[in-house]
Amino acid sequence: MGSRHTAQAGSASLGTGRRRAVGLGRAPWRWALALLWLTAPGWSRISGARGRRQWPVPYKRFSFRPEPDPYCQAKYTFCPTGSSIPALKDDDIIEVFRLQAPVWEFKYGNLLGHMKIMHDAIGFRSALTGKNYTMEWYELFQLGNCTFPHLRPEMNAPFWCNQGAACFFEGIDDLHWKQNGTLVQIATISGDTFNKMAKWVKQDNETGIYYETWTVQASPEKGSETWFESYDCSKFVLRTYKKLAELGIEFKKIETNYTRIFLYSGEPTYLGNETSIFGPMGNKTLALSMKRFYYPFKPHLSTKEFLLSLLQIFDSVVINRQFYLFYNFEYWFLPMKFPFMKITYSEIPLPSRNRTLSSL
Repeated sequence: MGSRHTAQAGSASLGTGRRRAVGLGRAPWRWALALLWLTAPGWSRISGARGRRQWPVPYKRFSFRPEPDPYCQAKYTFCPTGSSIPALKDDDIIEVFRLQAPVWEFKYGNLLGHMKIMHDAIGFRSALTGKNYTMEWYELFQLGNCTFPHLRPEMNAPFWCNQGAACFFEGIDDLHWKQNGTLVQIATISGDTFNKMAKWVKQDNETGIYYETWTVQASPEKGSETWFESYDCSKFVLRTYKKLAELGIEFKKIETNYTRIFLYSGEPTYLGNETSIFGPMGNKTLALSMKRFYYPFKPHLSTKEFLLSLLQIFDSVVINRQFYLFYNFEYWFLPMKFPFMKITYSEIPLPSRNRTLSSL
């Protein structure tokens, strides 16, 4: 998961918060409640499929990160104290820390922690300078805007405010991570390894630009087919750990658990992109169906509107067993299956080091 207490509407290069923005965040407690309601126990494919596909569908990377549209605004500034990653001396000794805390802990304390909806980050401490650093990856415009689009009256197609980015800043907020979460050392690296990791982070951040909330699988059973992988804060942490292992780092033997939000469906059907569905020659019937599906997820709902939206969502996802997924800037139809949705908090072990490289 993502959702730190900060989010920006400017350039998303590492730590460069430029414009403060307010406005389009969705109330997190309401959608957390909605997720729990849909995941509680007891709870027509559409034409357009291509030939046999690769599953899971690979996450698309880009050659550069575009500037966000001015319409996209964040309630909390992204990475407000961020900075570029410093070059450390090669012989420096750096402690690496696993950081985890409940999503929106700054506002709701351990509320989402009880639901195991957690945010992940990485901490560093330099032996030569004594300085601490935090590195994390999360949404520019809060989770709701990355998960569902805006239906703007002047536009035919759904409008997405979906970018995620890395944030690096000096300091580790010990109280934030320790009080309801985790702050534990997991490795020690050299300054040279840190600098190599920093170079990789910059490249990863510029090419992986959008956030994906959902992991979509055929069923909760072990070994079931995965259709789509999420791309969130925990995946950034896992990619960084993997890179450190490739650089020859050996991690301590500790248990590491992560939050994942699953959708369960039959084999997805490819529908098309914005132009082929919502353009002048698009499928008007399909376009209308998709807009009706996304409508209940609109922001700024009153309590009455929110409860009504929950009923509409239940009708679409559980009764009619349909879900429209936006992935790689393309749309897919998911024929939903019981149990439809589930939040898990389970172990993904720390990686094993690259023995060949570490012995060189």
